[in-house]
Amino acid sequence: MQMHWTAANLEEARRISRALVEKHLVACAHIEPGIESVFFWEGKVDTAQEVKVVFKIKASLFPKIQEYICAECSYSVPEILGVHIDAGNPSYLSWLDETIS
Repeated sequence: MQMHWTAANLEEARRISRALVEKHLVACAHIEPGIESVFFWEGKVDTAQEVKVVFKIKASLFPKIQEYICAECSYSVPEILGVHIDAGNPSYLSWLDETIS
């Protein structure tokens, strides 16, 4: 499974991603800085420079990872989405399985 999260800045993305990898909750974190978001917030259209993070995870760990991100990130309503993987390179999927607790 992939988990997508949008962080407020690069430091936050790196800090939380590193902690989740060290805890073996995620196998890998792809950090993509320089995302510009346009969104509706508090009654008006707003924009922000953000950082997109894509985690490689086991679906069973989604709630625990989500709880950690919500507790550690600066957003009151963080974007956290799960995307199931229907197919993949078998050796890569095995590596994911072996890497995550």
